[in-house]
Amino acid sequence: MNRSSLYSLLTGVAIVAAPVSLSHAQDTTAAKAAKAAAHDTVRGIPVDGIAAVVGDQVILVSEMMASVNSARAQGAKVENARDLARLETDALQQLIEAELLVQKAKAEKVEINDNDLQSQVDAREKQARANFATESEFRQALKENGFGTIEEWRKMQMDAARRNKLQQDVMQKLQRDGKVTAVNVTEAEINEAYEEAKSQLPRKEARVGMRQIVVATKPTEAAKKKARAKIDSLRAELDKHPEDFENIAKRESMDGTRELGGDLGWNRRGRMVPEFDRMMFALNPGVISPVVETGFGYHIIRVDRVQPAEVKARHILIRPSVDSADEARTRVLADSVANAWRKGGSYDSLSVRFHDEAGGEEKNIPEYPRSELPEAYRNALEGAKLNDIIGPFAIPDPAAGANKFIIAQVTLLDEGGEMTPAEARTRIREHLAGEKKMRRLIDSLKAQTYVSIRYHPDQQGAP
Repeated sequence: MNRSSLYSLLTGVAIVAAPVSLSHAQDTTAAKAAKAAAHDTVRGIPVDGIAAVVGDQVILVSEMMASVNSARAQGAKVENARDLARLETDALQQLIEAELLVQKAKAEKVEINDNDLQSQVDAREKQARANFATESEFRQALKENGFGTIEEWRKMQMDAARRNKLQQDVMQKLQRDGKVTAVNVTEAEINEAYEEAKSQLPRKEARVGMRQIVVATKPTEAAKKKARAKIDSLRAELDKHPEDFENIAKRESMDGTRELGGDLGWNRRGRMVPEFDRMMFALNPGVISPVVETGFGYHIIRVDRVQPAEVKARHILIRPSVDSADEARTRVLADSVANAWRKGGSYDSLSVRFHDEAGGEEKNIPEYPRSELPEAYRNALEGAKLNDIIGPFAIPDPAAGANKFIIAQVTLLDEGGEMTPAEARTRIREHLAGEKKMRRLIDSLKAQTYVSIRYHPDQQGAP
């Protein structure tokens, strides 16, 4: 393996000189880990300083140059200063657009379960190690590419995977919420893209589809009573000191909004579970709600601002606790659901009774890349045939601090292989539509966010 290929494998970074898409958005965290090697090798000057500011975050020149170096390692040609300037410009724009998406994900309260990403990091480490005869050779290569330890490299990989997943998930969330409008892709655009790509059509990746029932671990009545007593005490505290809502939320709330003082941002009708939604839209600004019970636990809500069709609200959430006995009881229930389904029970009836609607898990997954499934799903699908019912198997439920259990039926098995022209055109249509949606979203985010470009390749001087 040559050093260029090694650098690409170790960093996992790719620059694509095209409109940004979810699959090709550049990660700043991946570039940070390689900044020790970040020197402008054409101009021969060290890089340092701020390349751009996005909101309250900076993108370093060293991050941009690490991305450029990675692109060159993967085959991007730089024969003169003009080529380098173009590559630097593309790299910086992709870093800016990735940061815009990550900041939007945080604003939308998108949360990532690191357990689902761990298998990706494990697979990349296994792939990297396979290219070396000994452990010492592998560690030397890490050192040569700017990594002090394997732990440092793994942290970089996890950060990169997390940011990529944030970008993917925020786009999906915005689409579900109706905040990304549909775009039209013309036949002429599809024909042009197909003619350009048909001589080098990629192989199809293996894909799977399924419908599932997710059985969540639920608390006992005693745990619910304890949580109810806690939320009632907080509500009494708010009666005496309503101005302390944000501080109490920071101190007590049991979800991802805690650090934000319970801030839920702007929400339209129908985004929250019905009980929460009804109360939130019934409140006048500044009024604190009574206790509201949902599948997540017990809430106190305050609406801060109102505008047509949207409200900006905060909440305090207290969840009933669950323990290993609750989880064991749930496993038994999941076994009984799986047995009933295998014996001919109605999926519709079983899913209505047992599926965890509050957890936001999809019931139907029509098509999904097999390689991108969480490890628990991939393991459960091993050897499964079309229409098989698999599970129950456990996946973490960070919100509850316990596992929940999946029972699923395989509805699609596509092992991949050569792509037909019809399949290629379908993929091209989806890709072009996705890029157009992404471009529209990025342009909107740029208009709403402070973006200042401080590094201009054309002004850096000739070699």
